[in-house]
This record gives sequence, structure tokens and C-alpha cells, in this order.
Amino acid sequence: MTLSKILNIVLILLSIGMIINYFYRKPVQKKGDTASDFEAVLISGEKFKLSDLKGKFVLLDFWGSWCGPCRRENPNLVELYQKTRQLNFEIVSIGIETSESSWKNAIEKDHLNWPLHIGQFDRFSSPIVQLFKIKQIPTKLLIDPNGTIISVNPDMDTVIELIKDHH
Repeated sequence: MTLSKILNIVLILLSIGMIINYFYRKPVQKKGDTASDFEAVLISGEKFKLSDLKGKFVLLDFWGSWCGPCRRENPNLVELYQKTRQLNFEIVSIGIETSESSWKNAIEKDHLNWPLHIGQFDRFSSPIVQLFKIKQIPTKLLIDPNGTIISVNPDMDTVIELIKDHH
């Protein structure tokens, strides 16, 4: 077998692996799905249920203090929160973590000033992460006031546009 044939086989196998990885990590949730309800404890110690936010738009933000792309997105989330404070909208941040102190430090350092922060400390084995079948972060789900997912991984302008379109 020639080197050229071996390289072609390796390239084909790598391509197949990349395709499989893409579909494995792609969010399972899609536009039109009903968001699963869950209960959790907020960073404040208060109990929280997603269904308590029925009637509001909700951005579920799955992120991690250890995740570079997540941390680079946080200034955009801060700006989004500032722009939408007067609208019927909440951000629920779900930290996929192993360290509570790293999570809390990142929230403070990145100025994530909204109150709805949930820590999941078994990383991708955590209950909420498993419920939504999250395999990659950052992942964002925009939920409408009826509890329906209306966008998966929207950019911040799209979030604002979708919220304003429903007002």
C-alpha cells in the first residue's frame, strides 16, 4: 500500500470521526420542543423551579468557569441582561462545574449580576445537564413564555429580536 493510499484512508477516517463528533455534541433540544421543568437550588440558597418563570422569556445558559468560549461570551450576556431588564425576560445560568469556588469567582469576576445561577458540580453527569442532554458548552436555549424552546444557541441580537417581536 502506498503512502498516498494510507493518507487517504486516514483522512477519510478523520472526516468520519469529525462528523460523528459533531452530531454527538450537537444540542438535542430543538426549536418547538417543550422545555423540561426542573428544580434546583440557586446560588443564594433559594429553591427554584423553571416552571416558576412561566409567562416570561427565559434564556437557559449552560456554561462553565473553566470554559474559555463561555467566559468570552459572558460580556455579551451582561450586555443582554442590561438591555432586557425592563422586558419580560430572565437569564438562568447553569454552571457545569467541579469547583464551587471557581464557579462563584467567575460569576463575580465576569459581573454576572442576575440572580438565577445554578451550580451543577458533576459536570456533564449533573441532573439538569442530563435532563437537557447537554454535551457541549456554551449551549443556550431561549424559551418563550409558554415554555417552548424558540431558539437554540441564538446570538444576543436574535434573543432581543425574538423577545421584542412577542411584545
